[in-house]
Order: sequence, then structure tokens, then C-alpha cells
Amino acid sequence: MSKYDFQKIEKKWQRFWRDKKVYEPDLKKAKKPFYNLMMFPYPSAEGLHVGNMYAFTGGDIYGRFKRMQSYDVFQPMGLDGFGIHSENYALKIGAHPMKQAEVSEKRFYKQLEMIGNGFAWEEKLETYDPDYYKWTQWIFTQLFKHGLAYRKKAPVNWCPSCKTVLADEQVITGKCERCSHAVIKKELEQWFFKITKYADKLLKNLENLPDRQAGIDWSERVKIAQRNWIGRSEGAEIQFPILNSQFSIKVFTTRPDTLFGATYMVLAPEHELIKSLESKIENLEEVRKYVEKTENKSEEERIAEGGKKTGVEFKGVKAVNPATKEEISVWVADYVLGNVGTGAIMAVPAHDQRDFEFAKKFNLPIKQVVAPHFIDRENPPQDGKKRVPRRVVQGIIKHWNKDKVLQLQWREFPWKTFVIGGAEEGEQLEEAVKREIREETGFKNFKSIKKIGGEMRSEFYAAHKEENRYAEMHVFYVELADGEQDEVSDEEKQIHKLVWVPSVEIPTSYGPIAELAHICNALKKGEQAYTGEGIIINSGKFNELISEKAKWEITKFVGGKKEIHYRLRDWLISRQRYWGVPIPMIYCEKCARLPGGQGWQPVPEKDLPVKLPFVKDFQPKGKGQSPLASEKSFYETKCPKCGGEARRETDVSDTFLDSAWYYLRYPSTRSARSGQVPWDSEITKKWLPVDMYIGGAEHSVLHLLYSRFLAMVFHDWDLVHFKNGEPFTVFRAHGLLISEGKKMSKSKGNIVNPDFYVKKFGADAFRMYLMFLAPFEQGGDFRDAGILGITRFLERVWKLFNDDKKNKKDEKGIDKNLEKSLHQAIKKVTEDIENLHYNTAISTLMILLGKMEEQKDKLSANTRQKFLKLLAPFAPHITEELWHNLGLKQSIHKDSWPIYDLKLIKEKTFKLVVQVNGKMRDIITIDKGISQKEAEAVALSLENIKRHIRNKKIEKIIFIENRLINFVVSNR
Repeated sequence: MSKYDFQKIEKKWQRFWRDKKVYEPDLKKAKKPFYNLMMFPYPSAEGLHVGNMYAFTGGDIYGRFKRMQSYDVFQPMGLDGFGIHSENYALKIGAHPMKQAEVSEKRFYKQLEMIGNGFAWEEKLETYDPDYYKWTQWIFTQLFKHGLAYRKKAPVNWCPSCKTVLADEQVITGKCERCSHAVIKKELEQWFFKITKYADKLLKNLENLPDRQAGIDWSERVKIAQRNWIGRSEGAEIQFPILNSQFSIKVFTTRPDTLFGATYMVLAPEHELIKSLESKIENLEEVRKYVEKTENKSEEERIAEGGKKTGVEFKGVKAVNPATKEEISVWVADYVLGNVGTGAIMAVPAHDQRDFEFAKKFNLPIKQVVAPHFIDRENPPQDGKKRVPRRVVQGIIKHWNKDKVLQLQWREFPWKTFVIGGAEEGEQLEEAVKREIREETGFKNFKSIKKIGGEMRSEFYAAHKEENRYAEMHVFYVELADGEQDEVSDEEKQIHKLVWVPSVEIPTSYGPIAELAHICNALKKGEQAYTGEGIIINSGKFNELISEKAKWEITKFVGGKKEIHYRLRDWLISRQRYWGVPIPMIYCEKCARLPGGQGWQPVPEKDLPVKLPFVKDFQPKGKGQSPLASEKSFYETKCPKCGGEARRETDVSDTFLDSAWYYLRYPSTRSARSGQVPWDSEITKKWLPVDMYIGGAEHSVLHLLYSRFLAMVFHDWDLVHFKNGEPFTVFRAHGLLISEGKKMSKSKGNIVNPDFYVKKFGADAFRMYLMFLAPFEQGGDFRDAGILGITRFLERVWKLFNDDKKNKKDEKGIDKNLEKSLHQAIKKVTEDIENLHYNTAISTLMILLGKMEEQKDKLSANTRQKFLKLLAPFAPHITEELWHNLGLKQSIHKDSWPIYDLKLIKEKTFKLVVQVNGKMRDIITIDKGISQKEAEAVALSLENIKRHIRNKKIEKIIFIENRLINFVVSNR
């Protein structure tokens, strides 16, 4: 038997796959196209680390699987080579990024090939290739021509470390997503894309995912991240006039129902109205000092310091509440952010916790205008019906078998621990509680009863019969005495079954109504704000309206208007760095001065690409300009409109623009190399949208959001055909590998180089170990000791398949148990790969190998082949070698995936659940297809069942074939 020489085997087959173009589909003639895509890497280090290999291996396994399922799989790879990441690395090692790109390209591609992935190398691309970024620039010019790209001066996110501006999406909790340095605000003129114009469509499409009919399905955590980032809010825009002034404060609020409770106003320190009011502010110097102090704070610092609640009142300035006509004070405070809403708020301290804390600190008025309530969801309040008070009692019962009060959950209402009901006319409250307990639980012996909640009006609201009832709530703690209880009929239980749902989610440690009592008492004592909905109070003619309805009634009353706002801001595209795509715009002073003239002109298509020149001094200066601004030969140009002297834009574009459309270019890299089109329309129709896209969840509101935006734009321009403009049919976010308990990163010094492991253990062992660590979408902790178990597994496979004597046998007979195990494994591995559960698929293969070793003298060629096929996506090199050793010519990776026989794996027994009055009392294994009569006889012979039906009458028997049997019994 030959030795398992993985180094020789892996090099041999990697060369074979490349020479024979095993992974190159015919892009024009493919019958079953399947576009399998992975987010491409950016060369920002010496090479790829283990975390990168984890992502690419997981994607490759899926592609190999689909190829063996007879799909024409297209799996391309390239480099996201432009941008801060690569430039910073070049700066770190003292290299020029243009020259370093050549070195990195060779290094990265060598690493990607050594892992054995089935990439279509003939379609690779690099974003710094002028043939590629010509079309990135073309996309920019088209956006400008369609009114979706514009330039304006605005406060932007500035990273002092990277010396460039950042889009909102690139600021994570106030820090640069690349270097983690605190981000500050800076006023600069920049280029933006109008992604906000597509906010509603971006959000609406998320609500339609998964779209099973269209086959669209995305990771839930990615949808949640995008939904939260887009941040749709429906509310009202309301003006608060400034007394004795032409100015007013515009606010956007989602709670116009609380307008009567607005007792002061707050402007963000960066709000433009502050300058307009300077002549009226009596303490102007104090205000200026406060504003200057906050200028150097990041948003993260302001949010973190929000609990301190600092601010300054504008002395001499008053606003007018449009609802009450009362004069209210105006403040500047840094807990209000300029880029949220309108940068100003109406402060309602009774119903917003931040406003409450601010009001408490500065002794400002607090006026409650919403009373919290509960609503019966089955019988909600109805318009036009009379409101009638009702005395309501709640009993929290100490369980008679335990020495504690059970924790109550309002969603569940545990039986015999919580009762609620109404007191009859003239009935004492304590007697009403006892009566409700007797009616609902059957217990009639009471040890103690104690009132724990005071009377609360209008906090509990439900429609009943022909009237809307509100409550005077009274809560009691009850301890039951020992004793038998009377049986409560099903009819009685149904009569007393009330499900009260709070209008907002609140903690329920003491049950919903008791917690409501706690909130109401806290409000009365001025201890906290109430942020939920309820019944309007202290609001004139709007009193007693449900708050949701009052929102729009009050908005109309004060002349406000209904608005929809988004958290999403336009995409800031400019970067003041060198290593990026030059923004293809030209400014002409002469054209700008003409009536109705436009100074900025796009570079004509015939002049694209605007090539990035080699600039020796490429280091960022941190002055708000790109290093290209010092290159006269670059920025001096002619106006494309008038032919006069003009200046070229010297900023470069955000690297996320480069990667927002690369999936469209990949299939067209060869056919579109003529330079006439960015992508081939016929090939695009055949291969797009992407069938499976795998990448990092950290790009949820970066690459993925930008890609969706551009795809929708292209769809509107009739440049792409896919449904709703969604470019990725299925997206799966892979998990992260951690090392030493932390995410792998150069700054933490815990990067693991994959080259060592591939050289020492082989690519197949390394691939399988990475996938065996944990579920692919979860990620795990890299501990290299575990790889030895995988190497032993592969050595066992090699040994089993290289015994010449055994391999020559091709016995027709096969052990029935092994045959069943084989087909069970086929089913399990198939389903696991589809669900990216690679770790459990590998476990299944390990178990199957053990059973095959037990039957090694009887293994047929068919069994061997099927096992190798199941293993092939995970360990492509060793399986290719063993496959050819079996005398098979075609690559195993182009052979068909094994199909399991359902008859062979069908179980003949099942677990029968035996219940008494709906409660499980036993489980037994029994033959499938058993009749009800046979099941009854077996179940009734069980000791536990006998005990629970002793001295009882069997009223009914419920039997569900191959599942359960339930005996409904009653007292005789």
C-alpha cells in the first residue's frame, strides 16, 4: 500500500484541474447555470489568514456540491485591491500601493489556489485594473446624469487616523470600521449618492424576503441589520414658532399624541438655527462655549455621556407649543444629534426617559398626557361606544404545593397561579377575589388575603358587549389553605378566560396588571417616564382618545403634516486618499458663472478611464484633500462643455463603489474586454441574479446595502432584468473564527497563517478541520490541536481504499445494515450541505467510515464510489486521487451526486406518546401502522397510565396514527 503523500497529491490535482479547466463552465452554452459567489478579499496584509480561508472553503464546498448535482457552476474569484485597507498596508511596510498591488496579487492568488478551491480563474478581476475601474467611473457619471450623484458642503465623519471622510455605514459605534479610531465631525464639500431615494424600496424588498416563489432567501440577521439601519419612522412634522421672531423650530416626532406634554425644546449643538437666534440669546457667550465644547466629541461620546445630561438654556428665547399656546424654554444639549430627525426635539419628559432625566436635573415641568392601559385584543375598544367604569380585581396566588409565588408571564397565564375578574355590584373586593378564585380554580379554602395595589383609573381598557369599559384596578396577594378543590367545568373555564395584552412590552415580574400598578405609581410619584401608548389625558378635547388615533387628530389640529423619515443617510462617496478610483468629474469656473450654468461636468465616456497616476508622495496629508491635489499634471484639464480651463476632481471614490457591482462583471470579463460595455447583457440574463452568495455579516450595511441600491438603479435604467432589482437570490452570512477568545485581527496579534497548516497537514485536512469546528454560519474558536483527528480520518480513508486485494473485489452483495447506513448518510450529508451544516456532515462521514471498515472484506465498488462522492466537496484532492485509482476517468467533481433510496432508510418503528387529559405520561417504541385498538391495549397495560386513570372514567380516546394516543378521563 502506497503512503498518503498529500503534498504530491494536492499539487498534482490542482495542476490537473487548472490545465483541464474542470471548474470553467461554458458561460454561453450552460444548460443549468448556478452562480456561486463569495465576497472577494482585499489585500491589506501579507496574505490571507485562517478566517479568510474559513469563508472561502465553506463557499467552495457548496459550489462543489451543486456541480455534482449536475449544475454548471460558475465560481469566480478576484481582488478588491483599491482602498484604505491596501493603502494603509503599503504605508506600514514602506511600499508604494501601485507596486505592492502586483506583489499582493501573486501572493493572494497562490494562497487561494493552494487550498484547492474550484475557482474559475479565467474570469478573475482586480478592482485596480483600468479595464475594470473604467466602468466604475462610468457608473458614477451615469448616476450624476440621472440626478443621483451630487456635491454639497456638509458635516461629515472624519477619521483622524486614516485622514479621510467615512460614510455613516463605516462608523461603528462612533469609531472607524477600519482602524477603530474615534471619528469626529468635519465640515467639507463632498460627493454623495442619493441612496435615500431608494430607502423605501430597499426596506420593502426586505419584507418580501424570503420570497419562496422567487427562490429568494437571506440570513435573518442581515435583514434585521439592514432594516434597523434604514430605520423607517412614521410620524409628524410640527413647527414650534419662536416668540417675537420670524423663525420656528421644526421637529419630527413619532409621538405627536404627546404634544400637549411638550414643556421645553432642545436643539442639537450643530443646529443651524442657533446662529440665526444669536441676536436674541442673552447668554450668547455661554451658549457658544457649550457648542464649541461639543464640536470635538464623537457621536459615540455624546451618546455614552447622555446620562450626564448637560445643556444650556437660551435666555431671552421662548418657543410656543402650538397645541397649548404656552411659552416654553429653548435649550441646546448634546444628547440631541444633528443628523437624527431635524436636529431638534420637542421634549416631553413624562413620556421620554432622556427628556425626563434632563427635566429632573434642570427642574423643568413634567406633564403626563398618556395614561398606560391594557387592551383586550379579542374585543378592542370601539369608536362611538360609551365608556363605563368597572371595579376589577386581580389575585396573585401562592401555589399550595410550593413555598413561593410562581413568576407570572402574561403570555402564558399559568393555571392556578393567577386570576382576574370583575367585582359584582355591591360586592366587597376581598369577596370578589375569593369568588373569582373559586370559579376559576375550584379552591375554596383561604389562609390569607392582602391588598397590594391601590385604585387606578383608566389604565385598563376593553370593549365588552355594547360598551367600552375601563378599570378601577385592585390587586391582592392570596395564600390558599390545604384542601381538596372542586372540579371546574370546561364551560366555566371558558367563561373566565381573559387574555389581557399590554399596549407596550413591559417587565412582568409580578404579573401584567401588578406591573402596571407599579408603573402607574412610579408615574404619580415622578420617578420615571411612561413611553408606551395608552389613553390621552390632560389634552383638552382629545382626552380619552386612544393614543394611536390621537396622533393624527392632534397633528391635524396644530397644522402639522404626516411624514416618513429614515435613519439612512445619503452615501458619502468622496475619499481624501490616493489609492482609489479617481472621481470622473471636472469643475469649470466659467460654466458655473453662466446663467443657470453648471460648474461640475462628468468626464465624457470616450475619455474614460481617468487613470490613477503614479504619485511618489501618496501619503494622506489630513487637510481634507487627496494627494492628487498636489499633482498639477493630473488636475489641470479642459472643460468638456466649453473647452476652457478647468480643474479635475482630486478625491477618489469609496472602495465600496468598486465592489458594489463586481458580481455583474465576473461572467462578462472575457466577453466585455473589448471595452464597449460593462457587462454582457445576454450572459447577464443567463447567469444573474447570483444563486448563492456567501460572505461576512459585518458587511450587512456596507457592501450588501450598496450593492442592492446600485442593482435597483440599474433595474430602473433597464440594465439588469432580475426581479425587484435584487442581485443575490440566497445570501448566507458565515460565522467568524476567533483565536485566543478574540476575533482574528492584526491589531490583536492573533492572526493564524494558513500556509503552515497546509504545508504540514495538507489542504484537505485543513479544509475539513475548519468546517468541523462549528456550524458554518456560527463560527468557532480555532485550536490547532483538533486537526490531528482529521488527519487520522483521512489516513484511514487512504488505507481502506488502497488495499489492492480488497479494491479488486466488486462483490454484488452488501451487508443490509451497511447499505442502510450508506443511504442514511447520503440523505444526512445532502441535507447538511444544503443547510451549510458542514460539521455534522463530516461527523456522519466519520461514522460511515467506521461501519465500512467493519465490512471492509465485503465493500463493493459502488459503495466505495458513493462514499468518495460524499467526501469530495470537503476533501477534493484525496477523493480525486482515490477515484482515479478505482479506474474512473472523469473527475469525481464532475460526476453525479449520490441519491438515497427512501425505502432503505424508512424506519419501521416510532415513539408513541401516551397522554392522559392532554398531559404526557409515557412514551413507548412501537411498530409503525399499529391500529388504535392495538395502541389502546398496549397503552393501558403501562403502569404509569394505570396510575393516572385509576378510579377515573374514560370519556374519550383521541388517536393520531404513528404519533400519540390521549385518554380523556373524569372523576366517577
